[in-house]
Amino acid sequence: MEKSLILFGLHEMDGVGKKTISKLMTGGHNLPDLLHYKEGDWVQAGLRKDQAARLVETFDADWIEHRREAVYKQGIQVITYLDEGYPTLMKETVQAPWVMYGRGDMNLLHTKAIAMVGTRMPTVYGRKVGEKLTTEFCHAGLTIVSGLARGIDSTCHEAALRAKGKTIAVFGTGIDKIYPPENKKLAEQIAETGLLLSEYPPGTRAHQGLFPERNRIIAGLTLGTLVVEADIRSGSLITADAALEAGRDVFAVPGPITSPKSRGSHNLIRQGAKLVTCGEDLLEEYRMDLPNPEQLPYNRGRSPEKGEGNHPDMFPKVSLSSDERRIISLLEQDERSLDQLVEQLGWDFGHLHSVLLSLIIKKQISQLPGTKYARV
Repeated sequence: MEKSLILFGLHEMDGVGKKTISKLMTGGHNLPDLLHYKEGDWVQAGLRKDQAARLVETFDADWIEHRREAVYKQGIQVITYLDEGYPTLMKETVQAPWVMYGRGDMNLLHTKAIAMVGTRMPTVYGRKVGEKLTTEFCHAGLTIVSGLARGIDSTCHEAALRAKGKTIAVFGTGIDKIYPPENKKLAEQIAETGLLLSEYPPGTRAHQGLFPERNRIIAGLTLGTLVVEADIRSGSLITADAALEAGRDVFAVPGPITSPKSRGSHNLIRQGAKLVTCGEDLLEEYRMDLPNPEQLPYNRGRSPEKGEGNHPDMFPKVSLSSDERRIISLLEQDERSLDQLVEQLGWDFGHLHSVLLSLIIKKQISQLPGTKYARV
């Protein structure tokens, strides 16, 4: 039996985790010999007696073939550390997964990719920036890698699909257990043209400790990690740390200094992360070029204004009064209710309503249900 299949079988065994596999892989054991180990052999290899007993009872060639067939029947592909097709960038990391499960286009594991991560509760500004940068990166040929989480992750996956680009969603669960559940449709769309990926065997349910481990794969598959928007305790900062540990680049998008959702990003910039305000800021690191800005979807039919050059703004430029700019500043942090705007601005209702109406006409903000307003 092939060594890669035996490695897959170890990975499928209940009670045999990555640390146990590492002991066996680095301890000079010949993988085919494991199929004939007695309980004493397993214990001598460093396993507990309960693990050894379970392996002696279950672990053989027939069981491994049965597990492989069960996985493949679900439309799930498997790649192990021993396979030629294992991604080179991932293999260069400190804790490369022994086995990964995929559904979709496994060839994407060998494309130039960038990780895009951020807060699960983004502001309107964060979503807009994520959409714009994702579109630029996709049109430049980069694959977008993220974690299918709520917020920035989902925003970037969705933007990649709209841009007809490629995206990889790395799970913190088994590949058959979509989390969060509301992203089931998004996951299905990604599987059609992109890739769903996990190091956890099918059937593995969501567990808090699995998601930080998942982040090292997001970082390990990519040239660099871009933090789009993150507060000081955001889980996306774990991905940035994993990128640094793997010797990869870290980028961050600046945000409003008044927004708590940008404190983590600003802290990364202070620590040396490259500031990104447009796609070219990142692409120039890899000697990649953007298409002509006029070819990008959000710029078609729009002529660059004087001084814009090849750095189109996140939002179209229009003439705004000082009061309009004050409202924009608040709504770029997050949506606001009418009562919140009255309280924060201290204006009378008539004046506030007039300014809001002007901004709606200028297509700078939109009114949401419940008398709330948001940046478009």
